[in-house]
Amino acid sequence: MRSALAAALLAVVVAAVVQGQQPAPAPGPSFRVEVNYVELDASVTDAQGNVVTTLTADDFEVLEDGRPQKVTAFSLVNLPIERAERPLFAAQPIEADVQTNEQVEGRIYLIVLDDLHIDPARGLRVKMAVRRFIEQNFGVNDLAAVAYTSGRAGDTQDFTNNTRLLLRAVDRFTGRKFPSSTVEQLSSFTVGPNGVGPGADTFTEERPFRARNVMNTIRKLAEFMSGVRGRRKALVLVSEGVDYDIFAATGPEGSTASALLGDTHDAIAAATRGNVVIYAIDPRGLATGTEDLIAASSTLPDAGLGPESIMGEQRRSQDSLRVLAASTGGFAAVNRNDVDAAFARLVTENSSYYLLGYYPSSDRRSGRFRKIEVRVKRPGLQVRARSGYYEPRGRTPVPPARTVASVAPAIADALNSPIPMSRVPVRVFAAPFKGAAPNASLAITIELDPTQLDFVEKDGTFNERLEVAYAALDTNGKVFPGSTHAVNLAMKPDTFERVKARGFRVLSQMDLPPGRYQLRVAAGTAGGKVGSVLYDIEVPDFYRGALAMSGVALTARSAREVATIKPMDPLADLLPGPPTAAREFARGDILALFTEFYENAPNAPAHMLEFRAELRADGGRVVQSAADERSSTELNGPSAAAGGARGSGARRGIGGYGFAAQLSLADVEPGLYVLHVEGRSRQAATEPVSRDIQIRVR
Repeated sequence: MRSALAAALLAVVVAAVVQGQQPAPAPGPSFRVEVNYVELDASVTDAQGNVVTTLTADDFEVLEDGRPQKVTAFSLVNLPIERAERPLFAAQPIEADVQTNEQVEGRIYLIVLDDLHIDPARGLRVKMAVRRFIEQNFGVNDLAAVAYTSGRAGDTQDFTNNTRLLLRAVDRFTGRKFPSSTVEQLSSFTVGPNGVGPGADTFTEERPFRARNVMNTIRKLAEFMSGVRGRRKALVLVSEGVDYDIFAATGPEGSTASALLGDTHDAIAAATRGNVVIYAIDPRGLATGTEDLIAASSTLPDAGLGPESIMGEQRRSQDSLRVLAASTGGFAAVNRNDVDAAFARLVTENSSYYLLGYYPSSDRRSGRFRKIEVRVKRPGLQVRARSGYYEPRGRTPVPPARTVASVAPAIADALNSPIPMSRVPVRVFAAPFKGAAPNASLAITIELDPTQLDFVEKDGTFNERLEVAYAALDTNGKVFPGSTHAVNLAMKPDTFERVKARGFRVLSQMDLPPGRYQLRVAAGTAGGKVGSVLYDIEVPDFYRGALAMSGVALTARSAREVATIKPMDPLADLLPGPPTAAREFARGDILALFTEFYENAPNAPAHMLEFRAELRADGGRVVQSAADERSSTELNGPSAAAGGARGSGARRGIGGYGFAAQLSLADVEPGLYVLHVEGRSRQAATEPVSRDIQIRVR
């Protein structure tokens, strides 16, 4: 797979990445690569099956190979499913245009769709089942990713809490499983001197290749996830199981089966080392496999081809799912029609558990299995945890040497982490505007909460050094380097108190061609504290389409009170204040916006364009509005070459219609609102374009 996730080899966002060894994990999810550290989760229930959440570290005993281990990290994880807030008039929650790392304390799902081993006829069933799982069980505090075993570039989705993007990745699913070996041989039967005989399985050589590919994919994904600490990691494998007999023992097939067994072992070993739990979901439901015989005209019992052989194929494929799940502490939902119940159980197991971590006394690396036993001292309780893990093999890997000394290791870790890191609170707003062809110019606002930083008082000033870095990854895993800004804070007491109360922001920009990206932003201190945000963004092609619209940048009178650093400011002088990532404003504030509209119809007759901004209350009522009307002739002639539409305030050299508006919140009651910004052209057959932004007035 070629995307950052699907390849399971996350592209190095910063060339100088050092996977530094750390002590016991900090509270909450984090990203660490540690060689000699074991993390495991345990679910505890009483005699009635109720989850027990009142235990302490002293109530647990952990043994490895029969030897007691010192638990150095312990926490109870009890996660609610937090639902997205939405206005009453909206059928779906409005997608946030600001991302933050303040809600990352949720479940982590890696959904692996085994399109190599799911029949095309069951593709719709798979999509419907996984869609229900996401729509019914996914909270705004959760993170999920979607991967395919076939390596389909562009179809996967890296970790996000954006439900729309997850569903879009699921909707691309198409099963590619080969027909059953029994059906293949029956469908190509031969007629010879001794009567009718079985034909050849035309996919004989490709079946083991696909099976090994799936196991290697699971291994790579498990290794990819092993650096995530502080959360249970669920690998949800939707598959009908590999359609190859891994226990074949003779001839060429025996050699291939041996290699496949080795791949299966390596996949399980990687999952157990990384505390990745595999849940296997078979979409076939309650079936015998004989349904597939409909494709064959007859059976050949004397040749061992018929109901028994095809049922044997199904049993072996399901056994491969059972082995993966049981060996990693999960479960396999096979021969069950109620897939939703399996998903509900999966959510329950990943919502409440105890997380324990320790450094084992043995540091050998021979690949042997180490047995883990978790005990609870209180009587009458049952504990469920994985049974052990496979130790690594070979020499301890040496971290790569850093080649860019200016990038701190913590920043590199954060930019390469598949999940946000939350020790420094960060929120990010990014909006694409038309840039030099074919690129867009991405305006970036990064706002930080400095209360978690480690200021040092010296000579009457409060000092801290901060690094802010960002980069973008496209769907093929290609890295588009951004910039790194060093922020040296030296503040007098009054400024220090103001910054602590209101935070501070950094304005920057980068150029990107049209496409889908994940913008990664990290901010960290010299002491190693770091926060990061994953921001999914689609950059339009502003040079195509009859009418296109940029992002919408917001500011407010209150935004001027936040200390702002401007190493790059693409929207300078286009707003009455710096762009803000805040989406909550006080009653009485003044809200201002800026956006641009672009037409790509140079030979069209003169016509008018209408732009409007409306602040809509929870019931859909418009409480504030602003409008503008423009002529297309503004972009014809010298004014276009000189820098945009006349009187628009547009950025120079772009040739778009800038629309700026201000809306007073003086008479706006506290509550949830939607800012609707729309552009229309009176040119025939031109569709309007719009964006919705959800805000709150307090």
